[in-house]
Amino acid sequence: MTIPQKPVLLTGASGNLGRALARELAAAGWTLRLTDITPFPDALPPRAQFVKCDLNESLAVVRQAEGCGAILHFGGVSVERPYEEVLGPNLRGLYHIYEAARREGARVIFASSNHSIGFHERPSGNQPKIDVDCDFRPDGYYGLSKAYGELMGRMYWDKHGVENVNLRIGSCFPKPIDARMLATWLSYADLIRLCQAAVTAPKTGHAVIWAASANPRTFWGQDHRDRIGWAPQDTSEDYAAEVGGILSGDPVIERYQGGAYTAIEYSRSAPSPRDAFSLE
Repeated sequence: MTIPQKPVLLTGASGNLGRALARELAAAGWTLRLTDITPFPDALPPRAQFVKCDLNESLAVVRQAEGCGAILHFGGVSVERPYEEVLGPNLRGLYHIYEAARREGARVIFASSNHSIGFHERPSGNQPKIDVDCDFRPDGYYGLSKAYGELMGRMYWDKHGVENVNLRIGSCFPKPIDARMLATWLSYADLIRLCQAAVTAPKTGHAVIWAASANPRTFWGQDHRDRIGWAPQDTSEDYAAEVGGILSGDPVIERYQGGAYTAIEYSRSAPSPRDAFSLE
């Protein structure tokens, strides 16, 4: 794998995914600038430096991005929270990331989410899987912020030529924990390989990729992975016997692709099976 010639900025470095990325990318020889609003909990890997940084502070973000060739943006609120908590880091903070990328001519790799499309129904029978050009159907304020982030990437590419790769992350855990994750699981190893490919690809434009392992039960179809030469190597099917029977028992959760996030503060009547007005 090619080693980037310029440093790579990694936001959200103190989170679970950020720590895994920092460890593995540094081991591959990358020079990293790590930022987060909380201290980095591990020993700093070689060729890495850490600076505490609030995404709400424009100048702090610009300073950390100086001289970087790519920004792995994994920072911000990473779960469903009230709108006011999501607003600052996930909307305003993303604007600061893109302005820094525009200034530096850097590529943005954005940790988007399946929750940007979470109210699409799960496919059943011969129903087609959805492609990345499907409508946004966010399942909460967190998912709404990810849809906003992908649209910001589209605008910065069209208006300013800022390349960006949007990773619609499914469920990135050491292993699947329930039946839904047999469709959505992304292994840590596949995430690392995906980020490596997204940073080092010669050209990406504005790309959107379903960030999931090679899961036969996937909800998702076509995307732009050919632009970066990435193919997942792991599969959730190795865990099917262990977790295939673990269901929530909630008809909302089991109907929609976003799973448990769709049921948070859900105030409609419980959906009947596949009614004629499911797209309302």
